[in-house]
Amino acid sequence: MIGLIQRVTNAKVTVAQNTVGEISSGLLILLGVEHQDTEAGARKLAERVANYRIFADANDKMNLSLLDKRLSALVVSQFTLAADTRKGRRPSFSCAATPDQAEQLYLTFCKELEQLGVPVATGQFGADMQVSLTNDGPVTFELRVD
Repeated sequence: MIGLIQRVTNAKVTVAQNTVGEISSGLLILLGVEHQDTEAGARKLAERVANYRIFADANDKMNLSLLDKRLSALVVSQFTLAADTRKGRRPSFSCAATPDQAEQLYLTFCKELEQLGVPVATGQFGADMQVSLTNDGPVTFELRVD
């Protein structure tokens, strides 16, 4: 499972010109699910994201987490993160989970974040989404779990 996390001052997702998810300061999380991923992995990644220290403390050091700052997350499914781009001129998606598996693990990830105390907004799974954001820093990290 791959989480591309971006520290943002705002982010929103629209589908057919309707806003389906929006946050102010927090994290935009693009979530890629691969066929070998599990519910335990989804829970582990959610815990890691919620506690990952990428927000500045009083000394301007990255020492605070999403939970420490009591900020929100906008979680967007993104199967293209599971692409194999090592060769050729076209990505292969053979590592990506099936839509049913990916949706279940996406929902597990979101539910776990909420249970940890993170307010969660979401995109619309499987839809053609437009994502707008202001990346704060910019600060972007890729987190993976096995």
